[in-house]
Amino acid sequence: MTEKKHFTGYIGTYTKGESEGIYSFTLDTDERKIVDVKVAARLDNPTYLTISSNNRYLYSVVKEGGQGGLAAFSINENGELTAINSQFSEGSPPCHVSVDTKNNYVFSANYHKGTVESSLLNQEDGSVQPAVSILKHEGSGPDPRQEKAHTHYAGLTPDEKYLAAVELGIDALITYKVKDDGTLEKVNLLPLKAGSGPRHLAFHPNGKYAYIMTEFSSEVITLNYHPENGHFTEIQYISTLPEDFTENNQGSAIHISADGRFVYAGNRGHNSIALFQINQDSGELSFVEHTSTEGDWPRDFEIDPSEKFIVASNQESSNIVLYSRDESTGRLTLLESDIKVPHPVCVKFFGN
Repeated sequence: MTEKKHFTGYIGTYTKGESEGIYSFTLDTDERKIVDVKVAARLDNPTYLTISSNNRYLYSVVKEGGQGGLAAFSINENGELTAINSQFSEGSPPCHVSVDTKNNYVFSANYHKGTVESSLLNQEDGSVQPAVSILKHEGSGPDPRQEKAHTHYAGLTPDEKYLAAVELGIDALITYKVKDDGTLEKVNLLPLKAGSGPRHLAFHPNGKYAYIMTEFSSEVITLNYHPENGHFTEIQYISTLPEDFTENNQGSAIHISADGRFVYAGNRGHNSIALFQINQDSGELSFVEHTSTEGDWPRDFEIDPSEKFIVASNQESSNIVLYSRDESTGRLTLLESDIKVPHPVCVKFFGN
């Protein structure tokens, strides 16, 4: 089988200033560079994206006037996007969106509303249907930014029986059972360190461990996942920052290599990606190195489908950065840092 040489990626943005919506690019793995950056779809504030497992559909959060919601697009063989439909409700748009592997359901987290939502997807055309569950979280935390619930992530567990909602506003991981009709039923709430501000979650490929990136305390939380009941237990907290760093930092994205050996965590402020090695017996992390993101406020990054590259997005300096990735050590080497994309927020690859 011939190794694929080109991968299409998509970038969600904040549409302030010059940004026009979702951008696409091509990663040329032979030339080790990013080419053909262009607008793929024009819409307001498509700040988070997800792609169906069959690579036929892309789903984006979207804003339209005083409403927010989700937009569905079909992806053709060249990676071009065609709008299918949108679903809106009053108020701010979600901040995170995910789908199941069979493309039956789409889930979203809404930071401003403190809600998690689920909707059905049309199996024939991939369109988003009206929400079947809208569940609001209650509570607060000790940080001034935790005046109320702020749901920041909603994604399925590896067995797809449960939805894990990461609650930045109340320092909690909330688990919901996903029923056949797409509705959600709460099964557990795990309190996390007060004031840590949990943001995003990534599962180990073995399905036993999960890792949460915190926004306020800049830590990775290692967890055991218990598939028999959808509960989690804490294993470890480890900082993503150097001990002598005292300036403002906010944790951002977290991703795990497909071989389950390495965790990567983003630092906005320190402007770096922290690399950790995973102990396969315990799930615990050990720090390896920091790599500069060559820009300001790295909101997201993504490992490409070949696992040989990482693309990072710097929101405030409006550039994306390409690194090569050593699969044996996990370490990153800078290849390009001057690729201009206005206010990039989210990076996703077609074919992952």
